[in-house]
Amino acid sequence: MYQTVESPDYSDLYGPSQPMQRILTAKELEKSLANNAISYHNDIKPILESRCVACHACYDAPCQLKLGSTAGIDRGATKQLVYDGGRLSAVNPTRLFIDAVNTQGWRDKEFYPVLNERKNSTQAALNNSLLAKLIQLKRDSPLPETGKLPNSFDISLDRKQECPTVNEFDKYKQNHPDWGMPYAMPGLSLKQEYTIMTWLQEGAKFDSRPSLSSVALQSIAQWEQFFNRSLLKQQLVSRYIYEHLFIGHIHFKGHPNEEFYRLVRSTTPPGQPVNEIATLLPYDDPGETKFYYRLRPVEETIVEKTHFVYELSQDKMQRYDELFFQADYSVTKLPSYQAEIAANPFLAFADIPKNSRYQFLLDDAQYFVSGFIKGPVCRGQMALGVIRDRFWIAFFNPGGKNSLPEMDKDLQKFVADHYSILSLPGTAGNELGLFGFKKYNDLAEEYLKIKDTFANQLIVQYGGFQMDDIWDGNGVNQNASLTIFRHFDSATVVKGLVGDTPLTGWIVDYPLFERIHYLLVAGFDVYSSINHQLASRQYMDFLRIDGENNFLRFMPTDQRNKIHDSWYKGITGRIASYINTPYYSAGYETGINYQTTHYKKEFFNQLRKRLGKAAVNKDIINECEQEACIRKEASPLQQSVDVSMRELAQIKGHDLGVLPEMSLVRIRTKQGQTDQVYTLLLNKTLLNFAFMTGDNLRRERALDTLTVIPGFLGSYPNFFFNVQQEQLPEFIAAIKNANSSADKDAFYSKYGIRRTNPEIWQYVDWFNAQHKKYRGVRAGLFDLNRYHNL
Repeated sequence: MYQTVESPDYSDLYGPSQPMQRILTAKELEKSLANNAISYHNDIKPILESRCVACHACYDAPCQLKLGSTAGIDRGATKQLVYDGGRLSAVNPTRLFIDAVNTQGWRDKEFYPVLNERKNSTQAALNNSLLAKLIQLKRDSPLPETGKLPNSFDISLDRKQECPTVNEFDKYKQNHPDWGMPYAMPGLSLKQEYTIMTWLQEGAKFDSRPSLSSVALQSIAQWEQFFNRSLLKQQLVSRYIYEHLFIGHIHFKGHPNEEFYRLVRSTTPPGQPVNEIATLLPYDDPGETKFYYRLRPVEETIVEKTHFVYELSQDKMQRYDELFFQADYSVTKLPSYQAEIAANPFLAFADIPKNSRYQFLLDDAQYFVSGFIKGPVCRGQMALGVIRDRFWIAFFNPGGKNSLPEMDKDLQKFVADHYSILSLPGTAGNELGLFGFKKYNDLAEEYLKIKDTFANQLIVQYGGFQMDDIWDGNGVNQNASLTIFRHFDSATVVKGLVGDTPLTGWIVDYPLFERIHYLLVAGFDVYSSINHQLASRQYMDFLRIDGENNFLRFMPTDQRNKIHDSWYKGITGRIASYINTPYYSAGYETGINYQTTHYKKEFFNQLRKRLGKAAVNKDIINECEQEACIRKEASPLQQSVDVSMRELAQIKGHDLGVLPEMSLVRIRTKQGQTDQVYTLLLNKTLLNFAFMTGDNLRRERALDTLTVIPGFLGSYPNFFFNVQQEQLPEFIAAIKNANSSADKDAFYSKYGIRRTNPEIWQYVDWFNAQHKKYRGVRAGLFDLNRYHNL
């Protein structure tokens, strides 16, 4: 069974480095496994999901080694970087399942194996397996079991990657003897390790996945028939839907939680195996006279950082019929795939009524906003540097009396008259050039000017903007209000107005909604040059300003400049010329009658009343007022813990210095099965968000706040805390009083789960299991790439 050249003796191989994990001896394990062939899906996949996928699952997976599927393991690793801030020209994409379809295809793209692809023998299976060598290295040099990681570990996201091949491994081992896998975390248990090594010795065979059920096949057939109907109107609508759904995980309502699909374009028709067309962007020319929209099963492990769900059902098909096919319009010609047309949705889909497109986005606004946030990247510091750490979003009402700029007749003409101004950087593709962003910045600024004139005309004609101009979710749809949390280079979108009243808010209209999607999702190329990324980031400044200006139009006119200035402190030079220009109907009064001087707070309180049943339950942890602050659905135990967590949520400013941006707290109760989970989100306050770098130089730490969420929010926990319920008062006091380095070290030692803690994997497993219970079909595994060394 399991042997290696270096350590053939099991008792030597499994030394005392991790005694708490030694449930069985090596001999006992060998005996237990001897009569049972190892199954990849039953035995290996669960280990990789629970221990390896935490870091190896996205574009930022070290060495592009993705371990969440058989295809990823077979593809192997590469020395090429996906994220390269100095890249002056685009590189060829390396999207798993798309840009190569077999092992040789990936070898041609300079990926090298992590499994044995040489001599076929049990000894060679380990000697030629990079996976085996990295696991063995961790066994040989385990982590210390207390304190912080030593300085020999670099866990920064921009660290230099070491990506050795099997032939280079000896040098890697010599230079980094403690860099075994899992990197900077405790090793696998004896049983896990032995199972993987046995599987490798047996030839690392992949058994086939379970077949799709007849119910799944029936739903796939029904929807593929819908998307591939032949009339021009049907073809145009399917193209529009595809360009908005291509990035997410599609789920059939009522089907098992583990079944997801991607909507793709294929050269093969329904009923045949999918042959996905590998275009870089969804609006690129497919290069085929005839192609088909297909639903392709998602084979990779579902991870939280890339998981956002769009649900298909009979109700959804009926809704599509109402939006797109009962409307009175005709399509006589399909739009071109030339970039100047395809990259501009206002041109490409001009035949589809604007309100149909807008309502399609509103119906599932959280999904589409999540596209901006989780989108085609897994490291979004440059793009997300454009938004605040927490803010609220609402939407203009399609077809409302004053809904800027949603007056049907006026808006159709307004947008039609300014197609060229609404062009996005994606129109230029890889021909953008070093200063190409300036052209699109100028267009975006010109749009703000023209839109301001248009808004003022509407106000003169119809009166100032009122609460009726906000979409109310049709009385039931909780997508009508959203909260966005930014966590440095990642973010999360949730329904409802969560936390206390934020510094800023956006009101989103159709042109803004659509442009953000085509800028940051449909038109964003992670493999492109720094020019493309810079242009996208620069343009997003104007989209943020557009949303903020819409919000300011609801504020009293004499307060707008003051509120605006609170968002943009310390702005000078060229940036100030467009950021500080009042494109928010200065001098034209709002239609809202305010009763207090707390304008933002009162606005959102009125918004809650307008939403009615479409409003998510008010946050009573972070925004407790006169009414009883009790979660009605919570148990007495949860309500008791809420009291302490409400006190924690009141801590502000420098007293929050011990907390990272996103942490998970396990509240231990006397009955273990009732342990509680809370997410702590540090909301950093910056002077402004007008620059791509230098967050720490613009910090206003005294204004930082904390949002406490019962349950889970976020994809990348920075730290785990473990607190007994009776310890909560001292835990909260310790947060407030952890001022010195010694105080912080004592705090992390007592309540934190450090990377060196041998029990950290038990916490990872527990949090992932609880997350699945909390969020069901919308839950994925947490990522540990941002877990701090505190």
